[in-house]
Amino acid sequence: MSSAIVVHPDFDAVWPFAADHFRALWGAEGPVEFARLAPGDDRPLGAVLAEPAGVERLAALRVPVTDGCLDRLTGLREAVFVPELPAGLAERLEARGVRLHRHTSEGYWGQSVAEYALALTLCGLRRIPQLHHQILTDGAPWDYGPPEGHGRPGARGQQFGDDPRFANGTVAGKRVRIVGAGNIASRYASFCHFLGADVAAWDPYAAEPCFHRAGARREWHLDRLVRDAEIFAPLVPLTESTRGLVTAAQIAALPRGCLVVLATRARICDTDALRARVLADELSLAADVFDVEPLPPDDPLLGRHNVVHSPHNAGRTIDANRSWAEMLAAQFAPR
Repeated sequence: MSSAIVVHPDFDAVWPFAADHFRALWGAEGPVEFARLAPGDDRPLGAVLAEPAGVERLAALRVPVTDGCLDRLTGLREAVFVPELPAGLAERLEARGVRLHRHTSEGYWGQSVAEYALALTLCGLRRIPQLHHQILTDGAPWDYGPPEGHGRPGARGQQFGDDPRFANGTVAGKRVRIVGAGNIASRYASFCHFLGADVAAWDPYAAEPCFHRAGARREWHLDRLVRDAEIFAPLVPLTESTRGLVTAAQIAALPRGCLVVLATRARICDTDALRARVLADELSLAADVFDVEPLPPDDPLLGRHNVVHSPHNAGRTIDANRSWAEMLAAQFAPR
């Protein structure tokens, strides 16, 4: 069985480690024709392959595909095209009995984003980035002496660097409230559950086992989910149906001091309402995604004592790249 992988630089710009991992997976089973186009090389697929008629399984990654290319792929049995072929071309191949594979979910980056969300949570609770930054130029964080040198209940003390105005300390014992029970949200819920949190999640479309596996109590009403949150994590994709899903009224209902964790998309929330409460020191925020990206250097969210921020890089780890390839390669028939 002849295998071929053709990669355009536009694909490498999005998934820079995926194509080579795909090649390694197929290469472990036998010879693979592998072609990576140079920048500016927009030759169609049929002009790149050495012997198109002999290719039986194919991965075409951002390479132009024409009717003429399909005419030359006479021996093709199964393939993946990224992006997916237009309906007319796909129907032509399927009519010939060619099996077309597609990614069925975004699970390939689910683990990376969920772990990052947990890291944001820990950083938000303990102010790790703020303290790291401050001690580069200021020795004040090392001084744990209480005010005026006298110990006082609830005041500064030995090794206590958290901010008691906001959710702080351990995940254990916290009321973690999550919007979503999918690939990312369910993983994040399971992490928090394992660490000892009281976890509840709202997702009207998820099946009951999603909550059981994640160690989360199912909450049927989003309005009720927000009322007692100490950590609030809306972790669903941004679609037309989820845009603004968490309303201004629900943001207003979050308890004072709640930590809000954003790791999928910001605009699933009413971001104006969220910004207002964060800037008023009513909520703390740990976010990898924002309403405006990139944030301008003068954005008031940047550098605040109650905000942890990073530049939208939660999902694209090397591991996510490899998972992208593995989830597709697994759909192909074994050799």
